[in-house]
Amino acid sequence: MNPLKSWQYRALYAIVGLLAASGLLWLAVHYLWGAGAEQLPHPLEPWLMRLHGAAAFAGLFMAGVLAAAHVPQGWRMTTRNPRLRQHKAGQRRTGLALCALGVAVVFSGYLLFYFAPEDWRAAIGWSHAALGLVLAALLPLHGWRHGVRSRRR
Repeated sequence: MNPLKSWQYRALYAIVGLLAASGLLWLAVHYLWGAGAEQLPHPLEPWLMRLHGAAAFAGLFMAGVLAAAHVPQGWRMTTRNPRLRQHKAGQRRTGLALCALGVAVVFSGYLLFYFAPEDWRAAIGWSHAALGLVLAALLPLHGWRHGVRSRRR
């Protein structure tokens, strides 16, 4: 077994929830309640982006916490024991997908903040939102696979 410590579990889900909520709220404010391209941005937009950015820093911290112990331990567990490798194959796939999505979300967020040319900005922004939502949806599946299988033993 390779469960997260309770503080790691709570922090991870709180941070991912805050990232998803602040990102979705920004999209709603910008596109539904906002003024659009020809008017000034809604007054909540900069505050939501600040909150999203702060949560992103916390998310990077949590990615480091997981990369230091949870990911390598899970990888070692599934490579050393052939029976466990098959038992944990689905969890390994979702874990790898979460790692890849995390890299893609961070990279697209970095592009949006520092380098996005204006004509690419919308495409990168929607890709960033879609990747982030898929990551947030996949995280509970990864944890659920671990919880259900570890209870059977």
